Amino acid sequence: MSKKPLQFTLNGDSKAVFVEDGQNLLDVLRRGVGDLSPKYGCGQGTCGACTVLIDGEPHLSCLTLAETVEGRSLSSTGGLAQGADLHPLQDAFMRHFAAQCGFCSAGMLMAAKALLDRNPNPSRDEVVEAISGNICRCTGYEPIIDAILDAAQSGTGRRSA
Repeated sequence: MSKKPLQFTLNGDSKAVFVEDGQNLLDVLRRGVGDLSPKYGCGQGTCGACTVLIDGEPHLSCLTLAETVEGRSLSSTGGLAQGADLHPLQDAFMRHFAAQCGFCSAGMLMAAKALLDRNPNPSRDEVVEAISGNICRCTGYEPIIDAILDAAQSGTGRRSA
């Protein structure tokens, strides 16, 4: 297999790697640049654990060809906190006990961030729709929805990553 150069921005930092034809973005993020925050869940695009933002829009990195992010800007949960300061969504998830095992949290947080970036005051139904592509087997979703609505109501859910 031939390898191609790939350049993109991840959480504000320029990245340059070589990728194989057909390699998915999740593999490049985890193995190529060492960002372990997107999780490998199903590998089929049904669980949402690998959700990242590409130019501000949520994408399933397990289904995204790495070569399609050339020159683009990516955000993952690895870039949400600023040092020891949690992103307001992360803080709200903690306060509302929205992360039990934590496996779905990365995808949920990125889906929520995309929502709040485009709609800082979503309705409950809009929150439910925004996270509908993410599966959580632990919380029953209510604490997650409450956390997202709380971050929106406090007006702090939009802090940049």
